[in-house]
Amino acid sequence: MTEPGLRERKKQRMYRVLSDTAVRLFLERGFDAVSVAEVAAAAEVSKPTLFRYFPAKEDLVLYRIADHEGEAARVVAEGPDPVTALWRHFLAGLERCDPVTGLNDDPEVLAFHRLLYGTPALAARIHAYQERSEAALADALGGDLEARLAAAQIIAVQRVLALENWRRIAAGERLADVREDAVAAAGRAFGRLAAALPDFDRR
Repeated sequence: MTEPGLRERKKQRMYRVLSDTAVRLFLERGFDAVSVAEVAAAAEVSKPTLFRYFPAKEDLVLYRIADHEGEAARVVAEGPDPVTALWRHFLAGLERCDPVTGLNDDPEVLAFHRLLYGTPALAARIHAYQERSEAALADALGGDLEARLAAAQIIAVQRVLALENWRRIAAGERLADVREDAVAAAGRAFGRLAAALPDFDRR
């Protein structure tokens, strides 16, 4: 793999700086209480510069999960058994406490999720993000109606499992206690998907 050049590294660094600065301010004062101009000032850039990197205020937050948008599609492209591959991928995420699985009790992660799901504008953007993930997965599964129906079920299962894990931990339950239930719940959910979508294992 070719290493990114200096210009690309600087660009990626600016994305991180702007996003991290914005998220810090949003967590301190609330998403709606912080203007884009204030984020730009705190990051020591001009407002037009910020908008060159992030066209919308919500994008400053969504940047933290942008890498996951096409994740399901990438996973199924690696083998002939998509449901099992995604099941194993989700279990691996639970094992390493990947925030995207909801199984993470780091205070900063919990605060970020509260910001994400507790802000109407961000919740709406999450819905659009999930629709794009679903479309990418459908294409990876073949792109026809059956593929779109399967993708919708798979993305819904991942979303519901992650939200359940996050809600329980946010409510004060111990991560170790939630983990055991999370693994079992993932087994039941993906097992049902595998039984309902057997044709995709042979594509």
